[in-house]
Amino acid sequence: MREFAYQRAARVHEALLAVAGDRGARYLGGGTNLVDLMKCGVERPTRLVDVRRLPLDGVHVEPGGGLVVGATTTNSDAAAHPEVRRRFPALSQAVLAGASGQLRNMATVGGNLLQRARCGYFADLSRPCNKRLPGSGCTAIAGVHHNHAVLGHSAHCVATHPSDMAVALAAFDAVVRYQSLDGGGEIPLSRFYLPVGDRPDLETALPPGALITAVALPGVPGSLRSRYRKVRERASYAFATVSVAAALDVRDGVVRDVRIALGGVASRPWRAGSAEAVLRGARPTPDRLRACAEEALSGAEPLPDNGYKVLLAKNLIAAVLGELAAAEEVG
Repeated sequence: MREFAYQRAARVHEALLAVAGDRGARYLGGGTNLVDLMKCGVERPTRLVDVRRLPLDGVHVEPGGGLVVGATTTNSDAAAHPEVRRRFPALSQAVLAGASGQLRNMATVGGNLLQRARCGYFADLSRPCNKRLPGSGCTAIAGVHHNHAVLGHSAHCVATHPSDMAVALAAFDAVVRYQSLDGGGEIPLSRFYLPVGDRPDLETALPPGALITAVALPGVPGSLRSRYRKVRERASYAFATVSVAAALDVRDGVVRDVRIALGGVASRPWRAGSAEAVLRGARPTPDRLRACAEEALSGAEPLPDNGYKVLLAKNLIAAVLGELAAAEEVG
């Protein structure tokens, strides 16, 4: 058992001061990921600063139709909020597809974004892992990797990002708000997660010691329909093999707006911008939807044992977009 200090913060500034200058300090929200990693020895904090009671919870409607979700809002509360369900149904569906009800009741929105990698070797201290110890090697490349990345990986890491919520947030152009001792700031989710490159241990663009305070979702047209679909190895409480968060706005038979983000295929939520361009301004015919799906995976570089993910992702994209297009015709 490794000793560590524990402190419950009552104000944001108090929390920031508590971690300042202490590289081993960690913020503690619901603890559903951090505590697990402490148990297996991956995380060894010198101090835990409990931020659960900070006034950073709740979902607030912005004048432009967007939403601001506080960082300490539980996953369950975020998914159940009427405005999240009405304006961003794919986000609610993504949250409900993650973990179990008990975990969603504890896990926080801010903590969800900071989940560490999904890889058995990352949690196994007996195996080399560049994410744990840069330069030690990546065991997964030559090992068991059927659930690992097919997009955006490198010779240094092939792990996937575990969050369902982050995939939906990526599709909706969410912005992460944070506070540091130098002041507040914002990072678009598209730049929040760093490319894996040769330093997979560097995961986010958050400044050192910064605390996530909220996630902001820009307003979207009322005609934009969205859906989250997740394929996994069992019906519940399992990470995504492949997941898709998609949104579609069809008017007069033409796609005016489309959003596609993928989960389970990369070290971060993967926004398929080039695939969106294939569909935007066109009619959502089956052939066009298939072309869109093909483009989304055109840069895939599967490993020997996970090539099935490429076909699975293509089929899932085409299916979800087809469902949304059909709903537009009916509705």
